[in-house]
Amino acid sequence: MNAHAQIAANLIAPDTSGMNFYRADPALTDLLRIHLPEDLFNHIEPHLDRLGGLVGGRLDEAGRMADKHGPVLHQRDKFGQDVQWVEYHPAYRELENAAFGEFGIHALSHRKGIMGWPSTYPVTAKHAFTFLFNQAEFGMGCPINVTDGAAKLLSNYGDDALKAKYLDGLTQTDMSKLTQGGQFMTEKEGGSDVGKLTTSAVQEGDHWRLYGEKWFCSNADAKVVMLLARPEGAVGGTKGVGLFLMPRTLDDGTPNHYRIVRLKDKLGTRSMASGEIKLEGAIAYAVGKLDRGFVQMAEMVNSSRLSNGVKSTSLMRRAWHDAMAVARGRVVFGQRIIDMPLARRQLMKIMVATEQALSMSFLTADALDRAEAGSQDAAALLRILTPTLKFRATRDARKVCGDAMEIRGGVGYIEEFATARLLRDAHLGSIWEGTGNIVSLDALTRAVGRHGAEAALAADLHARLDDSPSVPQAWRDRLRGLAGKAIGFAREVAARSDNEGDARRATSSLYHVASAVALTWEAHRIHARRGDARRLLLSRLVIDHRLMTPDPFAVIESETQKQIVAHLLGERDVSMEEASRLMLA
Repeated sequence: MNAHAQIAANLIAPDTSGMNFYRADPALTDLLRIHLPEDLFNHIEPHLDRLGGLVGGRLDEAGRMADKHGPVLHQRDKFGQDVQWVEYHPAYRELENAAFGEFGIHALSHRKGIMGWPSTYPVTAKHAFTFLFNQAEFGMGCPINVTDGAAKLLSNYGDDALKAKYLDGLTQTDMSKLTQGGQFMTEKEGGSDVGKLTTSAVQEGDHWRLYGEKWFCSNADAKVVMLLARPEGAVGGTKGVGLFLMPRTLDDGTPNHYRIVRLKDKLGTRSMASGEIKLEGAIAYAVGKLDRGFVQMAEMVNSSRLSNGVKSTSLMRRAWHDAMAVARGRVVFGQRIIDMPLARRQLMKIMVATEQALSMSFLTADALDRAEAGSQDAAALLRILTPTLKFRATRDARKVCGDAMEIRGGVGYIEEFATARLLRDAHLGSIWEGTGNIVSLDALTRAVGRHGAEAALAADLHARLDDSPSVPQAWRDRLRGLAGKAIGFAREVAARSDNEGDARRATSSLYHVASAVALTWEAHRIHARRGDARRLLLSRLVIDHRLMTPDPFAVIESETQKQIVAHLLGERDVSMEEASRLMLA
């Protein structure tokens, strides 16, 4: 595009084309420096910088094209043989090559040596790549995640023979050797109610034959599939469900005995093939103990919920970049949009929800890393953080992406820009791996009511406040009080089944308080390193705008609030002294 055309384009609809999404996100760098060892951060930063440039350029265009030209299911080959295959647009293959090949996101937690690092990567580092990549394309996030999850299940529960046969392929970054994974769970009889599944498994020597239908199978043509089925004669409910590995192709090279009946026509994630699968005696292998199948699969689901939260955060960050490009670059009625008070308030709401989700994503990823290292306290913390993140971040993404579209205006409704696709994709997050109702009940009924995990959350939040001495004591005391109230409310809701209607409110309260504490703790550490305390101001906005209910008949945007927003929308650092003054005003 020549200079005159570029100027004209920016006047009409400034966008993020050519932006490096890593360099444009200092908060991501700050949080990685907090959560990762220095040598690991220094190693991955050049790779994140490269990915950030690709996401704002070539991969962004590939994402748009792959969404526009979705997969096509073919039932026969050109010779008239009944050989099923899914045709993908070259842009989708380009996304695959980057995600699975160049950066190996699916294998970072499983395979040593990727991108030159001698060991495997912690979950926190892996999800830095998840967060950046999904700003270009959300649909590919599913194949990455389920391949990662299949490798984890096989590694944890598979016998030596199964691992020897399939694990290397699931963790390959050589595209000619890669076998992508799938997860086929949902059936017509029940989505979240897994105990109702009707797929049956009949033992035949050293393997099993599977019969039934799976109703919503993402990455439908995956080479290695993890799925649940009920062994012949097993009890009803989830206790009678086993976990199985089902290959797409048998040892002799022939297709396994199942068919993709059709591909789903979806609202979003159109680039990726989701299908209906009919199992017609498909050969599969038991993974782990047959009476522990649901429990084992739940581990994959929990990892997916964290990934889901990170990906929803990624959508919000992309929406934020898009909204700010318009707000800074578009002049209407003689003013830039960013200088208009009502637009500033709308941008503030986009920003706060996005930064909350970023903090909670890395808090949860860090808890998973510590839990996998053997910490029981971290395991308890993870039990409550995972559904809490999944519930709130995925719901916020729908609102944030819609508001970002509104900042752009009518042009944002046009599919040539990213905002329409972001909004469509955002609706998947609050459905995939459990709807809002399911995960809020998981947080309250199970994590709080059954396991008492709120005690671990309380201890963690208090420890972070103790570890933030540069923050005014009055603000830390206020957060302690709010944490006590949120946890008390969660316990009250969890204690009685007739309080179920408040589960969503209680889960949101936990999320808002935990994120406000995390932002405060981050502000102390970031300020100590480079003198910026802006995340403390975000903590104040979380409490004021997301936790407290305002008087509907009162003017609520005070001069202090306006100053806080001005600091946050600006590009300069804020000292702890200035932030503290505004916090206590």
